[in-house]
Amino acid sequence: MATAASRADRSLPTIPQHAVAERGWPLALLDLEQARAEELLEAAGRLVPRPLIAIGDRLSRRWLLRSGNRYLAEIDAIGHRLGQPGACFLNVSYEWGCTSRSGASPNGGGAQLLRVLDWPNEGIGRNVVALTIDSPLGPWTNLTWPGFTGVIQASAPGRFAIALNQAPMAKPTGMLLTDWFAARLKLWKSDALPPAHLLREVFESAPNYAAAREMLSQRPLAAPAIFILAGLAPEEGCVIERRERQAVVHRAPAVAANHWLAPKWTGRPRGDDSHGRARGMAAAHGDFAQPFDWLRPPILNRFTRLALLAEPASGRLAVQGWERDGVATEVLRLETPVQAVAQEVAQSR
Repeated sequence: MATAASRADRSLPTIPQHAVAERGWPLALLDLEQARAEELLEAAGRLVPRPLIAIGDRLSRRWLLRSGNRYLAEIDAIGHRLGQPGACFLNVSYEWGCTSRSGASPNGGGAQLLRVLDWPNEGIGRNVVALTIDSPLGPWTNLTWPGFTGVIQASAPGRFAIALNQAPMAKPTGMLLTDWFAARLKLWKSDALPPAHLLREVFESAPNYAAAREMLSQRPLAAPAIFILAGLAPEEGCVIERRERQAVVHRAPAVAANHWLAPKWTGRPRGDDSHGRARGMAAAHGDFAQPFDWLRPPILNRFTRLALLAEPASGRLAVQGWERDGVATEVLRLETPVQAVAQEVAQSR
């Protein structure tokens, strides 16, 4: 795998930044970056045969309709604009590995979220977009992709930063293929929100860390998930491990990869070397001068597509895209004046 140093002589693209209103933001982003959405669908077609994507699209839409998913109209509009199958299927697909940490910043000024997203699809790293969404609760920045209606990682300055990790796969039979189908069947029987859609609701409605923690702990889910939260104060942080109607909360400093921390919960870890990634992340601390010095194997691996450092108390954020052959974008640094956000929100009430 190429390193940042070995590719320093190459010209790297910057991560696009956009600002939109909260209402209908997925469609607004698609209007701005449709070419990226089309590239991602094309890459998905190289990983999964297009006939299977079309079948998955029909089944996924049937489930979204039956479960009364409040974002189905947006997903349908996205599919119509793209003019090809895939929008429903990709919006309910959760086939990634992640490594994340919530803990106090090294300078003691607040809590930090460190996050690495691993995904086998090509193009995820070079097509990530920093979308700042104007909200009555203050702006929040979603590190996302055009065509996606959920939230996987985002930061709301003055409130919190949160990432979503995929949970281990249950092992009802002990055989990978049949266990995968069993998990899908259980998902399709549920009428709850997918984890990424619940996380979207948190960013759109939770005014603070405590409210976000309660929503992510209490609301029913369509599938197991792991949420990693960082608030404002150094002690405001946790990992929330979720089954559909159960939760275990681990106070920060805490690390999550793709295996359970809860001692009585069992499942098949996701991604490469989940336990090794977690051990590596446990010693990581973010420094905005060199935000990704801690990104090294096994946290960094062949599937790494995004690295993130967020500090909601200071409003600072750093993100970088990666692909299989190494870094894919320049580091994007954002800083939102938290006091100004708080004053604007107070005046609007």
